[in-house]
Amino acid sequence: MNANVHKAHPWHGIPIGDKSPEIVTAFIEIVPTDTVKYEIDKQTGYLKIDRPQKYSNIVPALYGFIPKTYCAELIAKLANERSGRVVTEGDGDPLDICVLCEKIISHGDIICEARPIGGIRLIDGGEADDKIIAVLKGDEVYGAYNDLSELPANVVERLKHYFLTYKNLPGEPAHIEITNVYGRDEAHEVIRTSVEDYKHSFY
Repeated sequence: MNANVHKAHPWHGIPIGDKSPEIVTAFIEIVPTDTVKYEIDKQTGYLKIDRPQKYSNIVPALYGFIPKTYCAELIAKLANERSGRVVTEGDGDPLDICVLCEKIISHGDIICEARPIGGIRLIDGGEADDKIIAVLKGDEVYGAYNDLSELPANVVERLKHYFLTYKNLPGEPAHIEITNVYGRDEAHEVIRTSVEDYKHSFY
């Protein structure tokens, strides 16, 4: 009988991977076919319904987070330095990741190995909320890309448009701003920084 009867918490119990930041483990919460936004319940580790998607904006990639990362003071400091904006704190969540792949993945609540190639620096209501952009390890199409600058421009624009609009509600002001789009080296720096934030907060 397997002695490991308890499911690992996706945020705290799954290793980031020995080859991080070059290759990281990604926990996928939602996929492009989802019409409901799911996210991890921080207390239990189970996937929960965050909200139904009110409008037609669909996440253009596998979307989730990198385990054992956290966006807090160090991520805020990095965003403040690189964006030229006043950023006082991280968003208090694990570091988000979008994983590009050729295949249709039918559901979330899965893990995969991903290779970060860049990122989008999002400032949401004054909080740092970076989105790492990665490719699925071994993917026949997207696996050829090594840096965000190599991606077709329309792929990057689609990602930017999604994150600029995914929280918009009619008649309410938008609080989201993209200040930087960066490549692989800075993505690695952001991942390492979020790991340090995690260590400072949870160890």
